[in-house]
Amino acid sequence: MKSLSSNKEMKQMVGIKAADLIKDGMKVGIGTGSTVTFLIEELGLRIKDGLNIQGAPTSYGTKLLCVKHGIPVIDSMQLNHLDLTIDGADEIDPYLNAIKGGGAAHSVEKVIASMADEFILIADESKLVDSLCTKFPLPVEVIPAALSYAEQQIRQLGGTPVLRSALRKDGPVVTENGNFVLDISFDNAPKDLELLNNKLLNIPGLLETGLFLGIAKKALIAYQDTVKLIVPRT
Repeated sequence: MKSLSSNKEMKQMVGIKAADLIKDGMKVGIGTGSTVTFLIEELGLRIKDGLNIQGAPTSYGTKLLCVKHGIPVIDSMQLNHLDLTIDGADEIDPYLNAIKGGGAAHSVEKVIASMADEFILIADESKLVDSLCTKFPLPVEVIPAALSYAEQQIRQLGGTPVLRSALRKDGPVVTENGNFVLDISFDNAPKDLELLNNKLLNIPGLLETGLFLGIAKKALIAYQDTVKLIVPRT
């Protein structure tokens, strides 16, 4: 079994490697999560050495880290195009479909991923799975008024929704959009992810899902002693 220290080392290794993809003058979407933290730290060092970029953060946490490490930030609200977006994932299948949302930022993450010329996932090997929705629950963002109705509709689709609870705060997680997160588990991995995604998005009040389907065309995956560039299985 992989140790926590080796897992951290792999995240750091792939975060540093991902920084090589960012070139001078780029506008870059910067994701959220522990692996991306290492990317941000490395970019901060390179900016001190003269790298000139702008970063569009996907969350307040990422924005604060960017500011801390000297990365100039731009608001995605004022953008419709980015050169590149780099983000982590909770699960990645052989086609580079992914589940995101462990950090409850997946709605903005999907916007920033979609506006980029290229969206690249970064992760360690533990995130690779044969099928999505097997190890990690599928997060969806729901407006508070729709909570009970969304739960009912999700159960009719074969999922078991659980309202995500906050840590070190009483009550549910509240996203930066002011909404709740439901984590959906399935007894069996859904066979048609696109159909599932569309049915979830048709539930009134369900804002966005953590399914990132067909968006990433490349992934950098860290193994014990190397980082490999992965492309979707054909």
